[in-house]
Amino acid sequence: MALASMTGFARSIGESGPVRWTWELRSVNGKSLDLRIRIPTGLETLEPKIRERCAKVLRRGNVSIGLSMNRDQSEQQLQVNESALEAVLVTIELLKNRVPELAPPSVDGILSQKGVFELKEPEDDEVAQLALHNALLTSLDAALIDLVDMRHTEGKAIGSVVRDQIDRIADLTQAAEVLPARKPEAIKARLKKQLTDLLEAADGQLDPQRLHQEAVFLATKADIREELDRLHAHVTAVRELMDSGGAIGRRLDFLAQEFNREANTLCSKSNDVDLTAIGLDLKAVIDQMREQIQNLE
Repeated sequence: MALASMTGFARSIGESGPVRWTWELRSVNGKSLDLRIRIPTGLETLEPKIRERCAKVLRRGNVSIGLSMNRDQSEQQLQVNESALEAVLVTIELLKNRVPELAPPSVDGILSQKGVFELKEPEDDEVAQLALHNALLTSLDAALIDLVDMRHTEGKAIGSVVRDQIDRIADLTQAAEVLPARKPEAIKARLKKQLTDLLEAADGQLDPQRLHQEAVFLATKADIREELDRLHAHVTAVRELMDSGGAIGRRLDFLAQEFNREANTLCSKSNDVDLTAIGLDLKAVIDQMREQIQNLE
C-alpha cells in the first residue's frame, strides 16, 4: 500500500436536472479521523452515508466536507403566504376601526406587503429525490478519489524525505560504532585516567569497595553497545514499515520517540567529543524526521 499524507484538497462539481452543486473536501493533520460535514438543510439523511464513504478510504486526519447547492430560478414557484396575508388583512381591519376616514387599501398595495408573496422551490417527488441523492453521493465519491490521490502524491514525497533521513541515522549510528574512542584500549586508558583523578582527589584514601563501585560505574557509563543495537533495530523497523506502506504514521511516530530516547542516552553517556557530535547530529535528524512523520496517515 502507498504512503499517504493527511493534507489535501479536492472539489467536485455536478448537476441533476435543475440542481447544481459543488463538493469541497479539505484535509489536515489529526490524531484520528475527524469528519466535519456541512450540507444544506433537508439532506441530513445523507450524513451517515457520507461518513461511511469517507471512513472506507481515509484513516486519519481532520477532514472538512462542504456541499453547496443551487437550483435553476426558473423552477421556482410564486406562492401566496396565507398566514402573512391573513396578518395584513387583520391589521387593515384594525386600522379601519380606529381611523374610519382612512381610505381602503388597494389589492396591489396589500399584495406588495413583504412576505405575502414568496418564491418556493418545487418539491421533488420521491423518485426525483432518490436520483438527486444518488447523484450527490456519486459526485462525492469522485471528490474522495481526487483527495486520496493528492494525499498519496504528497505521502510519496514525504516518504522519500523520511527514507533519506533514516539512511542518515543509519550512517551516524555506524560512525559511532567505529569511533576510535570506542576501542577497548581507548576505553581502558580513559577509565584508568578517571580512576587516577579520583584517587588524587581523595588523597589516596578511597575505600577499595568504593573504588570498585566507581570503576563499575565508569565502565558501564562508557558502554553504549545497547544504545547502538537499539538504534540499528529501530532503523530496520522503520524501513520495514516504509516498505509495507499504508496507515503507518502512528507507529513511525512511536519509533521516532524511541530514536530520540537512544540519542539522548548516547549523549549523556558520551565522554568523547566526536561521540557527542554524532549524538547531537542524530538528535537533529530525528527531530526533522519526526516533523515529516507527523504528516503521514
